[in-house]
Amino acid sequence: MGLASETEMVLSNKPVHRLIDPQDRILEILFGLIMALTITNSIEVAQQGESDVRTLIAGAIGCNLAWGVIDAVMYLMAQFSDRGRAITALRGVREESEPGAARQIITNALPPLLASVLRQDELETMRTRLIQLPETVAEQPRLTRDDWLAGVGIFFLVFLSTLPVVVPFAFVDEVRLALRISNVVAIALLFLCGWALGRYSGNHPWRLALSMVLIGVVLVAIAIALGG
Repeated sequence: MGLASETEMVLSNKPVHRLIDPQDRILEILFGLIMALTITNSIEVAQQGESDVRTLIAGAIGCNLAWGVIDAVMYLMAQFSDRGRAITALRGVREESEPGAARQIITNALPPLLASVLRQDELETMRTRLIQLPETVAEQPRLTRDDWLAGVGIFFLVFLSTLPVVVPFAFVDEVRLALRISNVVAIALLFLCGWALGRYSGNHPWRLALSMVLIGVVLVAIAIALGG
């Protein structure tokens, strides 16, 4: 796909990427894991009884349910805002009578790295093709079916990431042992997420995996120390 075609797709409200970017999927799982870890590790800190442990586990699930909804809503709001800015840019290009100023609008709407490699003739091609897009493209921004599906996917990613961390408490009666198993599962998942993120982003998988485990442990310790 050419640079002009890609820009047209972004500004014309057509999907460019898969529903949820792999990096975003990994980060949503990491977020859910850290949230669950923060709550489950407060069991040992508070030295709760059996009934209170069940309450805390229910709290962990409920917390991730709530944050799953919040994350999904924030995603939808971001999509709506980005689409609105793209439509505003498209209108600006159409209404600007000076070609140089219109090209500058296009440059400002593009990622800096992409904009830095475009020649003036390529920007002019984009300007011409954007002007030729149907008038309906510049209507009010709206959320698409794919946006809603992605929002649902984000909700489930955050929520389901809780389950491996809390499952040991449902099958192991001894709270301290269940907590240790839960921590091992969580650390393993943090490692796997770091590895996958490293592979996807082109970074060293082992280094990023170990860093992710360390970051997760530090964030949980901070959250617990602050009363989280």
